[in-house]
Amino acid sequence: MAIVKSKLIKQFKKSYPNFLTRDITKLIDIVLKEIKNSLNRGESVELRGFGTFRTNIQKESIRRNPKTGTKVNVPKKRTIKWKMSKDLFKKLNNEKK
Repeated sequence: MAIVKSKLIKQFKKSYPNFLTRDITKLIDIVLKEIKNSLNRGESVELRGFGTFRTNIQKESIRRNPKTGTKVNVPKKRTIKWKMSKDLFKKLNNEKK
């Protein structure tokens, strides 16, 4: 099950009932905007205990369309790579610290 922004806001609201929903929404928007801006500038973003996001440049290549079999030129593009933290890895694999 994927988590969407509205569910994240509800979880924050349950954990912090004294905060207004609009303040929680604004906080989440600011955090996500800063992550996007940092990645756009080519910087990496580290969220301790969760993982690290960084951009990667995928080279230009010629690939094949599987439906038609024709060759397609794919231009150079930036992608995002994510590496999970050791803590998250251990938690997912039920390992003890």
